Amino acid sequence: MTQAHILVIDDEPDILELIRYNLDKHGYQVTCVPSGEEALTNLRLHHPDLVVLDLMLPDVDGLEVCKAMKRDEHMAQIPIIMLTARGEEVDVVTGLELGADDYLTKPFSPRVLLARIKAVLRRQKSPPSEDANVLHRGDFVIHPGRHAVLLAGESISLTSSEFRILHLLARRPGWVFSRQQILEAVSGHDANATDRAVDVHIVSLRRKLGAHGEIIETIRGVGYRFKEQV
Repeated sequence: MTQAHILVIDDEPDILELIRYNLDKHGYQVTCVPSGEEALTNLRLHHPDLVVLDLMLPDVDGLEVCKAMKRDEHMAQIPIIMLTARGEEVDVVTGLELGADDYLTKPFSPRVLLARIKAVLRRQKSPPSEDANVLHRGDFVIHPGRHAVLLAGESISLTSSEFRILHLLARRPGWVFSRQQILEAVSGHDANATDRAVDVHIVSLRRKLGAHGEIIETIRGVGYRFKEQV
């Protein structure tokens, strides 16, 4: 069985070697590049299953790489784990808002990185779904098998985390989900995930839904719900 192909982007040779060694040991195919420009060239030529992306890079920084990926239809669905020495909340929030699926701050544990990679790849693998599992909610059509959302007939591009949140809420309109329930659905039982990450994903999801963003209601002090339509 072919293992996932991971593209690692970092300008520190020691970190590249550390990640390569640990991923190789667990059977992953690994490509390492030291700059944002080389990363974009590699991404255009190949299609990795996941990207581990440092933010502080020469020439094109990690946030610009992330933006470029999300603008390109051929790269937009590739999951991104950001790896950064920038531990401030504003940097984490910016990365998540741009579409990153997860983040780790340096210094990091290789075991934690491996666990995060496995979790993100596991979330990417949607089980086969019959048409009966397609959700129709007003102007929304949500197809879990195809990982697709149509809104008033138009395709909406969502990150893996945003899709899972929308699908979770839309399955039970009117039902209030706590932030912890949403966290577990999106990130599993990852102790490092935070309520703030849920709020960031919700803000981004509402923005992408435009005028329909109000369908996701905030229940103060509790969590979020998909508005029941009458």
